[in-house]
Amino acid sequence: MNVLANTLKGLYDVSGVEVGQHFYWQIGGFQVHGQVLITSWVVIAILLGSAAIAVRNPQTIPSGGQNFFEYVLEFIRDVSKTQIGEEYGPWVPFIGTMFLFIFVSNWSGALLPWKIIQLPHGELAAPTNDINTTVALALLTSVAYFYAGLTKKGLGYFGKYIQPTPILLPINILEDFTKPLSLSFRLFGNILADELVVVVLVSLVPSVVPIPVMFLGLFTSGIQALIFATLAAAYIGESMEGHH
Repeated sequence: MNVLANTLKGLYDVSGVEVGQHFYWQIGGFQVHGQVLITSWVVIAILLGSAAIAVRNPQTIPSGGQNFFEYVLEFIRDVSKTQIGEEYGPWVPFIGTMFLFIFVSNWSGALLPWKIIQLPHGELAAPTNDINTTVALALLTSVAYFYAGLTKKGLGYFGKYIQPTPILLPINILEDFTKPLSLSFRLFGNILADELVVVVLVSLVPSVVPIPVMFLGLFTSGIQALIFATLAAAYIGESMEGHH
């Protein structure tokens, strides 16, 4: 129990890590990062707006935006089926939401002119450039795979913690609570590093040199979204199958 309590406390402490200045909103008794909410709402609006436009007049033979969205859906289904197995169906919306939100969030940091919007403190950036966002996404993934395991196996799900031997109980418990740490820090670190590299290069050589780095950043941003979604699906599949 002490290991679990310390791990949860560590996750809570991580949510308080700050890089640079932030624009805060006071909501009730809570202090929230206003800039993260603003950029997250923009990303959500882009996703909802794009989906609404693409499917407002569905065709039997898809074309244009509908064809693109059907391709994306097929891709997400393939990822989910590969990692989860035959019972992947109910998890496609969750994996798809994770992938699309992270993908558009990452790309928004490079493509949208956030810097022209002035805030009293701090500046706007990609939602995934803030560790609060990545920790929240990682914790949602943890809740999802615990829910998947408990739904499939009931209380028998917890039997995996004493497999293959009860001696490994502390390590097996720790493993489940280090997964969100690795997910959140991997995504946050890569997106933050990419944006910092671009900012430094633009300040040093503002002409042509940063452009290839920006294109590389777009590529790696897409890869990071795919890695996160694939690992989330793999964790869900693992909890349902009970293997490591």
